[in-house]
Order: sequence, then C-alpha cells, then structure tokens
Amino acid sequence: MNRRSSGYQSTLSRLYDIGGADLALRYHELSEGTCANSAAAQAPARAIYINGARISDDDVGAMERAWNIALLDGRYWYDRANGACGVEGGPCTGFIPAGLPLGGPLMANASGGGTGVFVNGRELHPQDVFALTRVMQVWPGRYWVDAVGNFGCEGGPAVGNLAASMHMPGAQSGPWTASSRAGTVGGDGEGFLFFDDGKTSWST
Repeated sequence: MNRRSSGYQSTLSRLYDIGGADLALRYHELSEGTCANSAAAQAPARAIYINGARISDDDVGAMERAWNIALLDGRYWYDRANGACGVEGGPCTGFIPAGLPLGGPLMANASGGGTGVFVNGRELHPQDVFALTRVMQVWPGRYWVDAVGNFGCEGGPAVGNLAASMHMPGAQSGPWTASSRAGTVGGDGEGFLFFDDGKTSWST
C-alpha cells in the first residue's frame, strides 16, 4: 500500500477529525501491521525436499548457518546410515554428517535405480556402481555401508572397508571421469572423488 496515496491520506484525515490524533495514530499502526503481515505471507517459502519430505524454513536456515553454504531449492535424497546424499534420481554427489533427522525414509528408487545393487535400501545409480568398480568387484545384491566405510551383505557382518579398499594394490589408479545427463563424476585414483552438474559441485 502506498502511504502517500490520496485514499490513505483522506481516511487518516477523517479519522483525525472524528477521534483526534489517537484514533488517527491507531489507524496508521494497524495499517503498518497489516502491510507487514501481508508481505510476510507473500514471502516465498523455501522448497527443499529430502527423501520426499519438505524441510522447514527454520531447519534450512539452521543447516545453511551450520555448514556455511547456500542450499538450492530442489529435491534430494539422504542416507542417514553413512551420510551419502545427492539430487533425487541421481548418484551420490557428496557426504554430510550421518544420523541427521532429515526428511523421510530413504526410498529404494531415490537414485533411479536400474543396477540391482542396493546399499542401505537405495538402489545405486549407474555412476555409483561405476565408481565402486574402480576399487572392487561389484555384484548385484543388497548391502549395507556405515559412516566410516565398513560394508557387508544386508543382515550380515562387515566384510571390508571402502576407505581401505581405495588404497589396496588391486585398486585401479589414475584420474577418471564418467558423465551423464545428471553431471560428471570422477576421481584422481587415490580416493578423491568429485561431482559437478554445472550448478553445484561436491568433492570428498
């Protein structure tokens, strides 16, 4: 509302004539409050979804302050067991602390799937599988991976550690990259991994 509009000034003048300065001031205060509330109501809310559930604006703000980053609105998946995360329908693009109470349960199709390789219930994206084949043989099946890299068959004990596997003599070495419509994933052959989709980038 334009405070200098003729309608506003006319109303203010009539109220001053009827009830004096007190009534005119009260009208002005109410008008200011109405406009402020209207502006707040029209302010766009953040639209960040994790595992299908919208994250509140307060939680988004808390994450941005804690990690000193700006989160882009969008739909993401997050694996609470090991901290892996990515854009919905895409591969792992980075890691945040494990165990955070963010979003809903991790869905099997969070990364689109199509590989038959499941980790903590999520069917891996082809780029995820390709990255793993750089350090070990990968077979279709159901596995678990924890926050320090220990892994095993679903329901079974640990049989190895991914971090240690990256430094095994049999692991492939040398820089590598793989690209798709989702972006480019790659590494230096020494355990460093990165992802870039042209708008955001992550690295280990």
